[in-house]
Amino acid sequence: MRTIEIRKISITDLDTDAIVNAANSALLAGGGVCGAVFRAAGHKQLQEACDRIGHCPTGSAVITPGFGLKAKYIIHAVGPRWVDGRHGEPQQLSSAYQKALALAAEHGCSSVGFPLISAGIFGYPVALAWERAIAACRGFLAAHPETALDVVFAVLDDSVMEAGLAQLASVE
Repeated sequence: MRTIEIRKISITDLDTDAIVNAANSALLAGGGVCGAVFRAAGHKQLQEACDRIGHCPTGSAVITPGFGLKAKYIIHAVGPRWVDGRHGEPQQLSSAYQKALALAAEHGCSSVGFPLISAGIFGYPVALAWERAIAACRGFLAAHPETALDVVFAVLDDSVMEAGLAQLASVE
């Protein structure tokens, strides 16, 4: 059964087929979620794999092996930097989730773990980020009934988790 759930756990500790890295378009190790993913996977080999890909535009996603993670794959999704919500940010954020889910499905994954893309150092407001994240995931799953993907959001902050659970409950 396809589910969407939110857990208080590090994305690097998820036991899903793929995890999503909140990446930058240069696919370089960064801070926050991105830095944690690079450290847990093995910085050198993950950076080499990302360097071979080279670039990922905002609103898109690419895939690499999971290397030292439990997950078989790392999907690098590039969300937008928040300006004011009127510069394409909502569409780019939805697209990043949908492209990540499409890659997971194409690679035969049955489960995928997400951070709340763009809500950290990219400054996307948490409530709006949750709204887009959950809608994008539900929309993808509804449009692809043949895809049996369970979606897990990994968060570490209690207030971010509460906002996500409230959003998830409001649309059920």
